[in-house]
Amino acid sequence: MSKTQTIWENRYKANGNSGAGSYGVLCEYKAKFINKFIIDNNCKNVIEFGSGDGNQMSYFKVNQYTGVDISETIINRCKQKYSHLENLKFVTYDEYYKMSSNFDLAVSLDVIYHLVDDNIYEKYMNDLFNSTNKFVIIYSSNHQEKYNGTHVYPRKFTDYIDLKFPRAKLLCHEPNPYPKASSAEIFVYQIN
Repeated sequence: MSKTQTIWENRYKANGNSGAGSYGVLCEYKAKFINKFIIDNNCKNVIEFGSGDGNQMSYFKVNQYTGVDISETIINRCKQKYSHLENLKFVTYDEYYKMSSNFDLAVSLDVIYHLVDDNIYEKYMNDLFNSTNKFVIIYSSNHQEKYNGTHVYPRKFTDYIDLKFPRAKLLCHEPNPYPKASSAEIFVYQIN
């Protein structure tokens, strides 16, 4: 098990949640942006990598949603919690790799700076950008720091995307209206 997976599996096993960014004003801000984007761009099916406890997703207005997470514990919890909603699906990465769907929109919210293992980061970015031929929305900080051994490792992901995913073009970048609450900002990519 990777360091990233161990951190989140232990957190959810101890009944922890997905963190402050998935609740309150930041959750509402992201949902408002994403819901408008879904309508404006006619996105029928959405996949979220790092879906966590599902609270952020509960604010989305989408026809079909698939949540993928590194923690089997939280995926199983979400499967039970949302089992009555047929348009929602929660899957582990092993289950995701058996799917053949291509999504209109791939979403990454408050995840990239929690990927402390370089190989997990690279795999995650490949999954995120290879799951869609249309759009990717990322909500993350975008500056490089030296890893200090915690559960946070800020990365300059835009440089990585420019290098590894030349078909992805930055459509818009929206600074966070709540900078005291989070250094993360919204970045929208279109796949050409």
